[in-house]
Amino acid sequence: QVQVVESGGGLVQSGGSLRLSCVVSGSSFNIYAVGWYRQAPGKQREWIASVTSAGNTVYADSVKGRFTISRDNAKKMVYLQMNSLKPEDTAVYYCKIGPLNWGQGTQVTVSS
Repeated sequence: QVQVVESGGGLVQSGGSLRLSCVVSGSSFNIYAVGWYRQAPGKQREWIASVTSAGNTVYADSVKGRFTISRDNAKKMVYLQMNSLKPEDTAVYYCKIGPLNWGQGTQVTVSS
């Protein structure tokens, strides 16, 4: 059974930084792409970044240049470094591996 657990969320001022972590257990981690998503209150969940098994990355325009996704296959972990945070980045952030395996999310709140 695959388990996905996010951590690292919190409250930060506008312009600040946070680093989210996602640890995966129970799967062939190395062969899957992993994505970060977020869901703000009253809005649909949106994709923001992905990293392939080979380490190639892609970003949504809303976070490009500010967020960096990376992975450590040996530790079965994926990270999201978030810089220059804005109030509109406030959301619950989720990690997903493969087509169906989501974590429970971690709250990020950016104050103005």
